[in-house]
Amino acid sequence: MPKIVDHDKQRLLVAEAAWRVIRRDGMEHTSVRNIAKEANLSTGSMRHYFSTQSDLLLYAMNLVSERVRQRYHQMPLTGSPLEDMKKILLELLPNTDEKFAEMEVWFAFTVKSKTDPALKSLADKVYNELRRMAAYVITHLMAHGLTSPNLNVELEIERLYALVDGLAIHAILRPESMNAKVMDDILTLHLASLCDSQES
Repeated sequence: MPKIVDHDKQRLLVAEAAWRVIRRDGMEHTSVRNIAKEANLSTGSMRHYFSTQSDLLLYAMNLVSERVRQRYHQMPLTGSPLEDMKKILLELLPNTDEKFAEMEVWFAFTVKSKTDPALKSLADKVYNELRRMAAYVITHLMAHGLTSPNLNVELEIERLYALVDGLAIHAILRPESMNAKVMDDILTLHLASLCDSQES
């Protein structure tokens, strides 16, 4: 009997092989040949799953955002509004080995997206989602009466968006100093400052 191949599973394994090549050797080494070798496939077999290198990279990049999205939707929010909003923001940061690997790959894709229109479209979509997440956190705190009624909403959304993105970048570039505890402490301080503003 012919061997039955689970194409979805195989595409996932190829994408994860691409991640490993990116993390170990850099985006410039993500040739079909190198990824096929990493995935223990022939270059001919790769064509069954991805017709072009661009298709493969787009799938691998999308996989990063999909995993973040899945974790977010599965997250139980059972604490106070402030605790839950911090929990959401921490989910966006590379504070575990798994998320560090994903973020490292994501930023490599982001750099490549500057010259690849398909990747740029996906990067823009994900960064827009990140901004919407920041907007959700700010408006959620406002809805619970935890912030000043005079809060500059748009400015605070942009500030939180920039803070989360900046923490992620620093965690990737300088993990020895921007570790999980420091990121947690910074978010705690920032969210507390938003809530303290109701007293001023």
